[in-house]
Amino acid sequence: MIRDLIMKNRSYRRFDSTVKLSPNDIEKWIELARFSPSARNLQPLKFAISTDEEMNKLIFPHLGWAGYLKDWNGPAEGEQPVAYIAVLKDKLLADGVHCDDGIAIQSILLGAVEDGFGGCIIGTVNKSKVAKVFKLPDTLEILWMIALGKPAEKVELETATGNEIKYWRDKNEVHHVPKRPLDELIIRK
Repeated sequence: MIRDLIMKNRSYRRFDSTVKLSPNDIEKWIELARFSPSARNLQPLKFAISTDEEMNKLIFPHLGWAGYLKDWNGPAEGEQPVAYIAVLKDKLLADGVHCDDGIAIQSILLGAVEDGFGGCIIGTVNKSKVAKVFKLPDTLEILWMIALGKPAEKVELETATGNEIKYWRDKNEVHHVPKRPLDELIIRK
C-alpha cells in the first residue's frame, strides 16, 4: 500500500555499503519519475547516475549530510551511499522546474523503498565540483543529489511538541524525526 511505502520512505543517511546497486536498479526508479506528472508537461529533468565506488568517493566530500546534527560529518566509511543520482534541470528545455523535482524525487525514492532500499535528498551540494565529477555540460544544472543504498539505521517518527521539529539521534544512534500533528496541518473553519 502507498501508506506503507511513504512511512518507510525516510531520509536515510547511513547505508550498508556491502549491498550494491546497479545502474539498471536506478534506471527502473528513474522510469517512475519519467511517468510522473510534469508541470506543463515540459519534462525538464535529467538524471546523472553513479554506482561506481571511485566516482562515489569523489562525490561524497562535496555533500552536506544533516544540518541539525552539528557534531556529525556524514556517514562513516562502510556506511556511505553505494549510489548517487544527480537531479538536473536541462536549461535548454525550461527556465524553471515548478514542482517537477519534488514529484520525480518522491517517485524515485518510493521505488527504492519498494525494492528494499532507501535514500536521502541532499540540497547542500558543491554543485560546481559535483558537476565536474559527472562531466556535465553547462546546459545541465544540478538541483539536488539523491544518496542511495540499503538503509543501515533505524528512523523513528514521533509527534512534534510545539515547534520542536529538529531531528536528533539518541544514545543508541536511533534517528528521531518529529512530525507536526495532523491537527496543526489542517485549517478548519
